[in-house]
Amino acid sequence: MGAVALRVLSAALAFAAAAADAHGLDPSAGTAPTLTWDGRWSVEPWVGASLAVSLVAYGVGLGRLWRRAGPGHGISHWRAAAFGGGWLMLAVALASPLDALGGRLFSAHMLQHELLMTVVAPLMVLGHPLGVWAWAMPVSVRRRIGAALHHPAWRVPWQQLTAPLAAWIVHAAALWLWHLPGWFESALASSAVHGWQHASFLFASLLFWWSVLGSASRASDGIALASLFSTMLHTAALGALLSLSGIVWYPHYIATTAALGWDAIDDQQLGGLVMWVPAGLAYFVAGLVLAARWLNGATPGTSRRARPAN
Repeated sequence: MGAVALRVLSAALAFAAAAADAHGLDPSAGTAPTLTWDGRWSVEPWVGASLAVSLVAYGVGLGRLWRRAGPGHGISHWRAAAFGGGWLMLAVALASPLDALGGRLFSAHMLQHELLMTVVAPLMVLGHPLGVWAWAMPVSVRRRIGAALHHPAWRVPWQQLTAPLAAWIVHAAALWLWHLPGWFESALASSAVHGWQHASFLFASLLFWWSVLGSASRASDGIALASLFSTMLHTAALGALLSLSGIVWYPHYIATTAALGWDAIDDQQLGGLVMWVPAGLAYFVAGLVLAARWLNGATPGTSRRARPAN
């Protein structure tokens, strides 16, 4: 374990240096790293459009809601701030140089994934975007959507999908399946598959955090605690497997890490540590907050949701 810790520490220092100096590296200088950045943020058009539309729609919906109900009503200020923080972290994960760096360093890729699953998703859930986005739509459209959402053809499958056990299974399956070497390598080889990988991580995490943070009773709080605890354990297990393995799981990174002057095993161990410790800590902290509310007999912070005006 001591040797592993030293290797991980050296990898972390190398990662920090690579990330900090990425914009100034010269690939023509002998064995210098091939990682370069010209100062511009590169983003897929569909990602940029989705980010822009989601933010504008939230702003428009929030403005209409607060004009109708008063500032801080329907959606509190802190919930709006949570959405803003989640949106910002989503932009960092998908539209910053971190996205390109993830193709060269497994540890950067893991940081990107954990931002999506343990930072973006819970903040987005706390911001209640669906209700706010509905307010950005015309009244007639909101009515039709509201009627459709209350129809059993939609309501029943949604209730089943967002049930704690189903959400837990979807989340765990996305995490483990996408980290199988074959699946992970296919995402690195294809931008389309890579997009599906990130979309499935985000969707599964939104379902999971909704099942945890959307609970509204002491009984469901207990289930949410069990879900958080078990997710912390199996996420840490996967991180530990990556950190302690002496075999490179993803051969794609052998050449890219060598170009940066360090070892693929070091990079993999650092990536596993990202999943093992910070991600586990996120689930642990969320569990502590939920446990405190549960022990105090308070219901979770699911404030009155924004309802489309009739």
